[in-house]
Amino acid sequence: MQIAELRTTRLHYRIDGPESGLPVVFSNSLGTDLRLWDKVVARMPPGLRLIRYDRRGHGLSDAPPAPYSMGQLVADTEALLDHLGVRRAVFVGLSIGGMVAQGLAIKRPDLIRALVLSNTAARIGTAEIWHDRIQTVQAHGVAALADAVLERWFSPRFRATPELTAWRHMLTRTPAEGYAGCCAAIAGTDFYTTTAALRLPALGIAGDHDGSTPPDLVRETLALIPDARTELLRGTGHLPCVEDPAAFTAALTDFIAELG
Repeated sequence: MQIAELRTTRLHYRIDGPESGLPVVFSNSLGTDLRLWDKVVARMPPGLRLIRYDRRGHGLSDAPPAPYSMGQLVADTEALLDHLGVRRAVFVGLSIGGMVAQGLAIKRPDLIRALVLSNTAARIGTAEIWHDRIQTVQAHGVAALADAVLERWFSPRFRATPELTAWRHMLTRTPAEGYAGCCAAIAGTDFYTTTAALRLPALGIAGDHDGSTPPDLVRETLALIPDARTELLRGTGHLPCVEDPAAFTAALTDFIAELG
């Protein structure tokens, strides 16, 4: 268990692999922690420096009072990578993690060699949708959203398995302040103009059962970046790294191999 004492918050992180390896940074979705990537990390080839972290308000990181801004989430990640001495990483971001990836790539291009934008977009939903979700969480807790969120997260096949219980627990045990804070960050974010200025290798990953960021939305965002492409993982929802980790890891490792 490792905690980075940063200027504005404390973040929990984990590193697997040698310090000398190519850094691959994973940034998880709203309502999950760094365990989101367990099945992918276990399948990654040796020699890579695999870095995961809990963003503010999630997992074992601090959960300061809401609301949060996307600028704060980007700055947290920037500070963590500076703390760890990371440069030119392959940054894998899912959902809100993909929004953080886009913002960080614009702000600190020295930190990012390439992007993998999974189940994300330059803008997700509307401010009204996110503000309604904030009000629900503040009044009734994250558990009040659980059924609807899990339906968007996973395909019907996966929702019929016992593993769904573990993901429900991870979601509902997310601090209300952290969940609401990150909802506010998403509500205030529109990266269409800034993402269109990016010039770096980028891969999109989408799930055909994704109820939060459908494949067309992912493709629309990746189309902003010259020469980027999107891979569709069939039979998966919003968290394809959980439902089909073999296919997710194959797409990621093939992309890394293409970078040389």
